[in-house]
Parts: sequence; structure tokens; C-alpha cells
Amino acid sequence: MSNRNELFDLSSDRVIITGGAGVIATAMAEALLDAGARVCIWGRGTGHPVQEAVDALVATTGAEDRVFGVTVDTGAEESVSAALQESVALMGAPTVLINGVGGNRGKFPFHQTDVSLFEEILVMNVMAGLVIPTKVFAAYWIEQKMEASIINLASMASYIPLSGVAAYGAAKAAVMNLTLGNAREFAPHGIRVNGIAPGFFVGNQNRALLIKDEATGELTDRGQMIIDHTPAGRFGAVEDLKGTTVYLASRSASGFVTGVTIPVDGGYLTHNV
Repeated sequence: MSNRNELFDLSSDRVIITGGAGVIATAMAEALLDAGARVCIWGRGTGHPVQEAVDALVATTGAEDRVFGVTVDTGAEESVSAALQESVALMGAPTVLINGVGGNRGKFPFHQTDVSLFEEILVMNVMAGLVIPTKVFAAYWIEQKMEASIINLASMASYIPLSGVAAYGAAKAAVMNLTLGNAREFAPHGIRVNGIAPGFFVGNQNRALLIKDEATGELTDRGQMIIDHTPAGRFGAVEDLKGTTVYLASRSASGFVTGVTIPVDGGYLTHNV
């Protein structure tokens, strides 16, 4: 095998992806499977059809013997601990955790904030989306004396507040902060912690906010503002995230990289006048 291939060969890796039935997580899983990894999709039983996600990945990658699925509530520590043990039994000890749980609900002026909904979004993105899985996995890896990698999903809102989604922005800023803090704390144990900050990707949650007419491709005012702010002149495609995912998962390619959050944003954060 050439050095070029060795850099991105994940055949000895076992990856768990939380929120694994989502569009972005599915693209990440495809990339990891193509690189040779074994992948276990974690999702909730309601609204996140884990087996359907596994079946879809098998159909697109042909990796039937390397894709697994586990139903879990990442907001409950006991559920995460049990799911980790189930995953170990299915595919062996994981070497990579991708914290993919998260999302937003609604768009409101700050002075009309629904406090209970604000708290729900914080819990979903910070506690279920990072804190609880990271705590359980880090404890496991430290006890087992294993080198490992964590990849967190940040956002453009981690850097710059976006109007109408204050809870989501606060949560994603916390994700980037915790990525830095955990990277420092876990480095002596051989555990790397990094993040990926996707730019604007059209998905089920934000489609109506960005696209006015699917047939013509006409954008909403918000969608057009984003494109005007993005030097690449387009929304992201989930395929754009695959290379960064494999890079951060690979010890050969990024073994000395920890504590960074990589924007995959078409230059959105470079905007200037």
C-alpha cells in the first residue's frame, strides 16, 4: 500500500456516529465506510429510523458486514453506557466518536424567546449532542488505555450569531468551546478532539427558510443573503464534508491535530467589505 493510501486507510477503525440517521451523518458514514472503517449508527427509536439508515448505507456502499445500528437516547447517561457496550459486542471497541446529535427548532426574535424551548435546544445540542457521549466514551478509552478521536459538529453559529436562532447559536458556541477544553484535557491520554463546522447546507430543518420555490430554485431573502455572503456562491453539498471527516478520523493523516474546528463553508467566514 502506498503512503498516499495509508494516510486515509481506516480499515482498523471502528466509528460510532450519534444522530446517525441524519443527512450529514449519513454522508460522513459513507466516507468512513469507503475508507474501510466499521461504522455503528446511533439514533433514537422515534423519528430516527436506525435500521433504515443502516439499510440505506448498505445499499450505497455495499459494506453489509461493516455497518451496524443501535437505538439510544444520548441525553441519558445510562442509555449511552449500555449502547456503548452493545456497540463493542457488535463490532469491537470504538476508536472514533462523531457527536452528530443536534439541531434547531423555530426562529424567533430574542425578546419573544420561549424559555423552555431555549433550554430544550441547549440540552439537545450540548448535553445529548456532546457532553454525555463524550464523558462516557472518554472514561471508557482512558480505562482501556486506548488512543481515539472525537469529532464534534459545530456550526457557522459557533463563530457568528445568526438572527432568530439564539439558543442554537449559544449551544454551538459551547460545542466549539468544549472541543478546545476537551482536547487539552484528553491529549495526555492519546485522545484527540476536533470539530467540523459546516456552512449552509440545505436540509429538512432549514429548507423552508432558504428556498422559496423548489421548482425554479428561487431563494428566500435569508437564503439569498447567505449566498451573497458565501464567496463560493452556493450552498454546501453533504459530499463536501467527506474529506474532512476522513482526515480527522485518521491517526495517520491528523494524529498531531487536536483542538481545532475546521469550517467547511465555501468561505462564508471570510466575508469582508
